[in-house]
Amino acid sequence: MIFAMSFASVYPLYVAKAEKKGRTKLEVDQVIEWLTGYTEHRLKSVVSKKLDFEAFFAQAPRFNPKASRITGTVCGVRVEDVEDPLMQKIRYLDKLVDELARGKKMESILRS
Repeated sequence: MIFAMSFASVYPLYVAKAEKKGRTKLEVDQVIEWLTGYTEHRLKSVVSKKLDFEAFFAQAPRFNPKASRITGTVCGVRVEDVEDPLMQKIRYLDKLVDELARGKKMESILRS
């Protein structure tokens, strides 16, 4: 199941998706840091430790309260309707990376 997958195994896929569309690793990191409260240093540490998604979100310093403003679909599923809290956090992250790759402005992605 996705909960047991290491965040480190998916992180390069997020970066590749964004870079393929002209965005940067720095922007992917900014989105992840906004959502989770990780600093640049702690994010690097999490990736190197190969934490699974469950631990990644459990150890997040501060899940952004504006995350509930993230709406829309990922893989045909509305993120705001996902009932499992961990899966919803994963889908929020997927949605943010999707928005980044689609060229949305960072202010809009970060719900400013």
